[in-house]
Amino acid sequence: MPPSSPWSHHRQSGVADDIDFEIKGQELQFVEIELDPGESAVAEAGALVWKDASIGMTTVFGDGSGGQGDGFMGKLLGAGKRLVTGESLFTTVFTHNGSGKARVAFASPTPGSILPLRLADYGGTLICQKDSFLAAAKGVSIGIQFQRRMMTGLFGGEGFIMQKLQGDGWVFVQMGGTVVERELAPGQELHVDTGCLAAYTPGVEFDLVAAGGVRSVIFGGEGLFFARLTGPGKVWIQSLPFSRLAGRMLAAAGGYGGQNRGEGSVLGGLGDFIGGNR
Repeated sequence: MPPSSPWSHHRQSGVADDIDFEIKGQELQFVEIELDPGESAVAEAGALVWKDASIGMTTVFGDGSGGQGDGFMGKLLGAGKRLVTGESLFTTVFTHNGSGKARVAFASPTPGSILPLRLADYGGTLICQKDSFLAAAKGVSIGIQFQRRMMTGLFGGEGFIMQKLQGDGWVFVQMGGTVVERELAPGQELHVDTGCLAAYTPGVEFDLVAAGGVRSVIFGGEGLFFARLTGPGKVWIQSLPFSRLAGRMLAAAGGYGGQNRGEGSVLGGLGDFIGGNR
């Protein structure tokens, strides 16, 4: 793989479950994963761009991690977690059944960035927006993260439910626009538009803070609340959530929707108004 790629990785000696990959493209990216014989990658249904002929495809319930048990009920539980987070009941497992090296590529469905993260570097867990998972080395588990505070769940833009990615391998998450990583020291606070919060590590505390007075809410278009993130830990911020892009497109087309600042609220239209989406 060419060394000029902004994101690439080659396996390290003695690491059996490592995979090689390269992120290609700028605004419309895709990830190309290189597999050894017997290695597998798991991806969202419909994410495939191309694959070598020796790589077979198998559709499975849930995330294919095998962490929910071997029986039917265990698989159903894993699939149910995906359904609750807004994903399909199924994922596709791509396994290299031949010899030598083989490659498979997956693309993000929206303009933005694909961020490769090794979960072992972040304590084995990453919390991210509900539709961010794109692909991973087989063995990564996709679970549910419920907001602990009622107000955060109601008005936080992301709703009550976010994705929890667990494991020790590589995971590829899709984020809108340009991605910025911030390292927060213990007690350090960062205020982020709720729709622009892409991911954070479990040590970060997520709640809400008032955006300002009534005048700011009515005329500023930023909503009543910001996401207040308190360290220690890492936070990833996306500059263009897809919902904001879709809102601008609807407004330009003359349809109802206007500017959408978040990813949706359990309060429906009222939640969109309070969150600054309408």
